[in-house]
Amino acid sequence: MQFCPECGSMMKAEGEEWVCGSCGETVARDREAESEFVSTETQSGDELIETEEGVEFEGKPTAKDVTCEECGHGEAWYTIKQTGAADEPPTRFFKCKECGYRWREYN
Repeated sequence: MQFCPECGSMMKAEGEEWVCGSCGETVARDREAESEFVSTETQSGDELIETEEGVEFEGKPTAKDVTCEECGHGEAWYTIKQTGAADEPPTRFFKCKECGYRWREYN
């Protein structure tokens, strides 16, 4: 992710330049520095869901208003974490009580 040096907005890649959608500022792309960036295209599903290794869901509250995408079961354990800014709603992380599949839901 690249931020505009003029206005601080997030820039988007267009060819060999970063372009600011707010003020139009352009910056040449540095391919070597970009190799350190991590994009969601290269992350696995496990990296997107787990916040720490070996998270225990058993014993947490259960939700009966959800449906597992893997097996269709209608009950899961869940935990809530603040993953964004303080003024954004928290994220609920689920684990199916039937098959163990994990997913998250943004409110």
